[in-house]
Amino acid sequence: MALSIVPGLGHIYKGYKWTGIICALGAVFTFLACAVAATFTAGFGILLLPLYWVGTMLHVYWIEDRGKAPPPEMK
Repeated sequence: MALSIVPGLGHIYKGYKWTGIICALGAVFTFLACAVAATFTAGFGILLLPLYWVGTMLHVYWIEDRGKAPPPEMK
């Protein structure tokens, strides 16, 4: 469950170490940018944070695993 909550952990699990680190750092900057946007938009800027979260989850869902052998019928 933690792999889907913390951005970047799913990427690291699937073998994309640097992509996972970039997504984790991006989450920090996204949170700060949303906090600033929320200050100037009466709190509506915080709604941008779930967009980043969902985008990261969809990306890790769609990429292929690294380091795992393909099924025998795929060879």
